Amino acid sequence: MKLFNKILLCVLASLSFAVSSFAADEAPDQLIKRLSQEILDIAKTDKDIQSGNQKRVFELVEAKVLPYIDFTRMTSLAAGKNWRDATPEQQKQLINEFRTLLVHTYSGAISQIKDQKVEFKPFRGAPDDTEVEVKSQVIQARGEPLQLSYRLEKSATGWKIYDINVLGAWLVETYKGSFAAEVTKSGIDGLIKILVEKNKKLATASASKTAAK
Repeated sequence: MKLFNKILLCVLASLSFAVSSFAADEAPDQLIKRLSQEILDIAKTDKDIQSGNQKRVFELVEAKVLPYIDFTRMTSLAAGKNWRDATPEQQKQLINEFRTLLVHTYSGAISQIKDQKVEFKPFRGAPDDTEVEVKSQVIQARGEPLQLSYRLEKSATGWKIYDINVLGAWLVETYKGSFAAEVTKSGIDGLIKILVEKNKKLATASASKTAAK
């Protein structure tokens, strides 16, 4: 899990800083390509991001990343069969906490971008597809390329990302195992509690990092 998260930090930021008016009409591969290039360009030149200004990073994540992610579907998939047993209020809490967890992950990734670039593999989706996979790889100055894929679903407002694959491991499946284990141990409320506590720790760490700058 630690290795997955470390790798994820290096690549998830390629989903940010888009101009939302394009999204509804864009093909899924073109959407991902544009987002990837824009985040790389901005992250390399934005002095606030490079200096680790967390407030700046969080604002950009909220405004630019989140509109392209289907958190409801992502959370329900991660929760698996336990999603059906959760009350509407518990489902809402799970979505909010999982969303917050990923916001911290994205924010941490953005300030780490230095010299990476993204290359895309041929897209094999059909015009009438409503779910597709876009494959790419992150090229670094050192080390092997990092394989990175996205699963997207077409919505009324454009394509939405609902899962990400890093080096063969899907994000949803990675969390699904830990979520199921926690529900078995202490129920859905126990899972929510764990997520709340983790997000508090991440928020505290983020605040400490900002104060140290």
